[in-house]
Amino acid sequence: MEDKAIELSEEEKHLYQETARTLKGSDRRVFMARVVNLLGKGGQRRAERELGWDRATIAKGQHEVATGIRCLDGYRARGRKRAEVHLPNLLVDIAAIVDGQSQTDPSFESTRLYTRLSAAAVRRALITQKGYKDADLPSEETIRVKLNALGYTLHTVQKSRPQKN
Repeated sequence: MEDKAIELSEEEKHLYQETARTLKGSDRRVFMARVVNLLGKGGQRRAERELGWDRATIAKGQHEVATGIRCLDGYRARGRKRAEVHLPNLLVDIAAIVDGQSQTDPSFESTRLYTRLSAAAVRRALITQKGYKDADLPSEETIRVKLNALGYTLHTVQKSRPQKN
């Protein structure tokens, strides 16, 4: 039994390319694999040459079709890592600096801690007191976000006023 290769017209090529472009993830790979299976022997190479598809993606799709198991994409592993990954002691050092300069809500209406220090002051203190280098530390905005995540609120603390008679 001999495999016959299917000839693709320009309309079919365009249809396959547009369909693959609109699909995402496993659905896209499975579609590509099914088209390649229709093309017959040498279909991966033809799809790479005529449709511009990646052969590794096609092979992954053929594996998904054969096994019925969808491969997971590693999207969560991509992107920039958090500051704590690069500087493991950063949160501990920020808390050590800010703890001496913070107080609880005077009316005890919330559990937030208010600090007189600004994010810029905390950044400078990390450099002078904890020995961090300026280039290694994240920006003031990132330090402000970390302070909020630790439960500190960057508001000016009003001093308690004596009651009027």
